[in-house]
Amino acid sequence: MALPFWLRRACVRTGLARFLPQAKRLTDGEPQFAKYVSDRVLAAPLDELLDPATFPQSSGPDVLNLDLGAPELDSGPTPRAPREAADDGFGTAELREAIADSLRRDGRIVDPDRQILIAHGATGAYAAVLDAFVNPGDRVALFDPCSPVLHLGAKSRRARVRWVPTWSEDGRTRFLHAGLSRALRGAKLLVLAQPADPTGGRFSAADSEEIAWLANRHDVLVCIDESSGRFQYDGAAPILGTLPGMESRTISIDSTTGGHGLGSLQVGWLTGHRQLVRTAALCANLNAPGVSTVCQRAAATALRRDRVGFEPILKASKERRRYAFDRLKAMALEPAWPAGGVTMWVSVASSGIGGRAFAERLLREERVLVGPGCAYGPSGANFVRVSFAVEEGRLREGLTRMGRFVEGLKNPEPKVVAARVATTSAAMEPSFSRV
Repeated sequence: MALPFWLRRACVRTGLARFLPQAKRLTDGEPQFAKYVSDRVLAAPLDELLDPATFPQSSGPDVLNLDLGAPELDSGPTPRAPREAADDGFGTAELREAIADSLRRDGRIVDPDRQILIAHGATGAYAAVLDAFVNPGDRVALFDPCSPVLHLGAKSRRARVRWVPTWSEDGRTRFLHAGLSRALRGAKLLVLAQPADPTGGRFSAADSEEIAWLANRHDVLVCIDESSGRFQYDGAAPILGTLPGMESRTISIDSTTGGHGLGSLQVGWLTGHRQLVRTAALCANLNAPGVSTVCQRAAATALRRDRVGFEPILKASKERRRYAFDRLKAMALEPAWPAGGVTMWVSVASSGIGGRAFAERLLREERVLVGPGCAYGPSGANFVRVSFAVEEGRLREGLTRMGRFVEGLKNPEPKVVAARVATTSAAMEPSFSRV
């Protein structure tokens, strides 16, 4: 007999769930993980959701599926998914094997059958994590600054965001021990990116060990966004999930967008302990099921390409990083040197106007779009995010216009500025739709 929600919740919060058969079924025999799940999971109709009759899956290409809910058409503008590319709710076996192979080359051993979940992009994977483990009122710790998607996602679940101030130091993301410890006290989840967006900073081995120690001490789950992980210019960063005690509390997120330039596929994934992945899969299959098998096959092909083919791309990005950094420094701005990623965190305090005003005026007067720093956290008021991921010619022209704009702020020429403004639509409002 199914227990009422309030009783299930009380058993989980008090630790009594380990004695309940339902908790053992939910966690596949490891009820100690029940303490992490959100109320959404506890309130879900688990018996029906875990019953194979609810979502029956074919076991191979030789199975004749007479349970289709939509027709298989041989005509039409889009290609049909291969019959052998069956998705069991965790993604196609082909893509999960390709992801496991890619991680293996980095020294990480992941079971493709139980430790990988395919989602609708990195954002979809992050949404599954939030839905699976975060309740309204739970505390979520974030390093400041960070991608708007990370803190807006937490706030949309009515979580209480706790910011950990950081600063950049020669490509390294630095933080104070006391600040992180305070933010993790009573927190449910710590979210970070390696390398970080927008700063391009990375956590050193020592800092990663400190994060791991505090996460274990405060019993906090850790979600790592590795979307820009391929773009690392000074050797590979430490892998937080392999540190002592972190394997059972770390969830990593990645996609084909940041590292492979295939954002149109909208294919992402999360990896971690099988119980954490299993719980996230429950929410993902309820809220956003069915990642296109055609897109999954394309993603698998991209992941299996020889890594040597990526070396010229990484080299070109490294050269654009140096070029953009030098140009920004020549404007008397203060960019932070990035050790990874494809963006720079640029202080515009010397311009005399804040980051939002700088971005709005730059777009209006010079038709150059940069990210206002205020979208990335409390510390971003006097910053903008500048990407060097664009084609070389557009990067050169964009920085030239930006330099002209900064020079105009120092030596305003009213007639020239007025003429430049007149060439644009006076009614135009800046749109920062990436947020």
